[in-house]
Amino acid sequence: MIVVKPGFITLLVTYVIALTLMVMPMPAAFDTFRPDWPTLVMLYWIIALPHRVNMGTALALGVLSDILLGSIVGVHALGMVVVTYFAARHFQRIRNFALIQQALVIALLIFIKRFVVFEANVFLHDAEFTLSYFWPVLTSAVFWLWVFPLLRKVRRQFGVVDASFACLVVAKAQRTADLTASAFRLLCS
Repeated sequence: MIVVKPGFITLLVTYVIALTLMVMPMPAAFDTFRPDWPTLVMLYWIIALPHRVNMGTALALGVLSDILLGSIVGVHALGMVVVTYFAARHFQRIRNFALIQQALVIALLIFIKRFVVFEANVFLHDAEFTLSYFWPVLTSAVFWLWVFPLLRKVRRQFGVVDASFACLVVAKAQRTADLTASAFRLLCS
């Protein structure tokens, strides 16, 4: 019997939606401004559930992005892993920022990802720089203001919790029950 952790399906569905939005056809005028959906979703889950979503998840999502975009396998994965490292390392700080400050941090992280991907493409096949390559940094920061509350609502609605958080809640409930039982025994004796 296969055991699936609670919330795994929810995580998987959000990744599939992000990958679908990444390759969904758009008019050419708007395609330049397409937010970096997989990175946005990955960054949210890294900040919200750092012990459950990690660099391995980022690597898998990056390889899927490479396959769907038809780029050299590993280019987007490299960028995703680099950004995931910084987000996972500083998740407590980012989590405590106001939403506008988080959007600025997300813009910086997506800029780093786009820069790493661009440099990898330059190294592999002499890509040329155009300023429009970095437009998704701004649109992703703007969309973060919408993605963050939406994914937080999804996380709470479907009960997706971090494994360490769940253990903490159970331990606290057990301590409370032990204290209550001790107090009851003390009162009855």
